Amino acid sequence: MIDLYVYYKVRDEDADRLAPLVCALQARVIQPGHARLLRRPESRDGMQTWMEVYPDVPESFAAELEAAVAGAGFEGLIEGPRRVEVFTEFPPCA
Repeated sequence: MIDLYVYYKVRDEDADRLAPLVCALQARVIQPGHARLLRRPESRDGMQTWMEVYPDVPESFAAELEAAVAGAGFEGLIEGPRRVEVFTEFPPCA
């Protein structure tokens, strides 16, 4: 299992339109309450940085998520690419 983090930029004026689309996507692709949508508290140059967090998902989830994003209506609401980062847990230290 992996933890998947997806971050991207959103223009301030598009945030209110995009947020419900991301929440709807998350409800479709994963058990409700299992994903999180975060944003940095500040905007820079009219841009917000958002992060979708999907903890403890199978490695195949990244491809499933990207396929779902293609039809989610995000076009024109995200500035630049969606960047995907994968993290795994270290074995227990003690």
